[in-house]
Amino acid sequence: MSNSRGPITVGVDIGTTSVKALAVDEDGEVVARSRVAHKILASEPDQLRHDARRAWRAGPQKAYAELSAELAASGNADIAGVAVASMVPSLTAVNRRGVPTLPGLLYGDFEGRPAPPPRHGDGADDGADDGADDGPGMPDAEGFLRWAHALAPDATGYWPCQAVATYALTGVPAIDTGVTASMGALHAGGQWNAELLGAIGVTSTQLPQVVPMCAAGGTLPGSDTVFTGGSIDAMCDQVVAGAGEPGDVHVIFGATLIVWVVADEWLQVPGLISYPHTTPDRFLIGGPSNAGALFVDWARTLLRGASLPGPARERLEPRIGIPDRVPVWLPYLRGERTPFNDHTLRSNLYGLDIASGAEALERAAFEASGFVIRRIVDSAGVTPKRIIASGGGSRVTAWMAAVADATDLPVDTLAVPDGAARGAAYLARMAAGLETSLNDSSRWASIGRRVDPDPIWVAATESRYRRFCELGTGA
Repeated sequence: MSNSRGPITVGVDIGTTSVKALAVDEDGEVVARSRVAHKILASEPDQLRHDARRAWRAGPQKAYAELSAELAASGNADIAGVAVASMVPSLTAVNRRGVPTLPGLLYGDFEGRPAPPPRHGDGADDGADDGADDGPGMPDAEGFLRWAHALAPDATGYWPCQAVATYALTGVPAIDTGVTASMGALHAGGQWNAELLGAIGVTSTQLPQVVPMCAAGGTLPGSDTVFTGGSIDAMCDQVVAGAGEPGDVHVIFGATLIVWVVADEWLQVPGLISYPHTTPDRFLIGGPSNAGALFVDWARTLLRGASLPGPARERLEPRIGIPDRVPVWLPYLRGERTPFNDHTLRSNLYGLDIASGAEALERAAFEASGFVIRRIVDSAGVTPKRIIASGGGSRVTAWMAAVADATDLPVDTLAVPDGAARGAAYLARMAAGLETSLNDSSRWASIGRRVDPDPIWVAATESRYRRFCELGTGA
């Protein structure tokens, strides 16, 4: 702790299953960390929510307090800046003290889906609804707001997770312009859409304060610690991943699997999402998938005889079992986002036999993520060079080995997998005037280890990948 260099900033990431807070010095070294667990509320396949009081308010407060105490004990009490990151979109209703009064809706919850479009013709049912949404992208934040207003019409505010957490730390419900970009028609032309809000019965004063990305929104009460608007977790992760060359494939192995292929030109492909890169003359194409840790962790809970995640699993060989005796697992527990954007899809297993055991099924779950990544990369049309892996799942060697084999690409795992919190700490540096460019964050990129494909397993997964593609949705 005493060896930290330069001013310290803090990034707080509210994830699907925990709040993670990191204190980071000017070299990107983590000097203190805190984690506060919480649960997701998903009693139905089409539901995804948090106890917003616990996960969005109390969790960040506790994580920041623990981090501050650890820093103070080591003689590093001064924090130059703080920034919050989380998923988009999300929403809850709050009272005048900024305390959530409703559950916190997360991406994919059925309340955020737009109403199905009208049928063709005279209104008669002239075709079956396939269950798919209108196209790739974020769920409907307008639907979230309509839901919250209907249940809490007298709420003081209607805030996404970032605003709830930032208010809990600073007293200001601030979000940045990246988050507003995920809110669709609710925020247009650089301001809240007063006409649409009025039609719902909401005013702009009930929505968060918008701060330009990386700009200062004020200081924490009673201190000189600068804060900025709450930001998007995946963007913060990308800022410090070091995935900036064409052919780099940045994969975030969180509860959601997020795949971004780096290109040197703007590409648009049906089913995929395109975004500008934070580096000039670079672009991203890909999107989120439900084949992340929510699927993998669920799958592993079913497997009697499989070793538990953590140190016990890491002591085993990363590749266990017989290469050509692995089934194909479609990972659509909650439907699929990229490229199908169909919430009605469900999971299926193909190729089981009487000798299939826990090892084969665990490998099949890991490979499912790899096949999703490969399908997105193949669709993007960019020649891939390597995968850069971040997120908690990147710690699991067997998972990374399966992805390397399924894609036939080396997997470079980041030395600090908590990219969203670390990237938020960099945004806090910019807000505090300690940095002038997002590009300079590349100096924080650090690879922890490389997992190379195994030729024998690559050959075996090739036929399974073809089968995976042939099955498509499995519907």
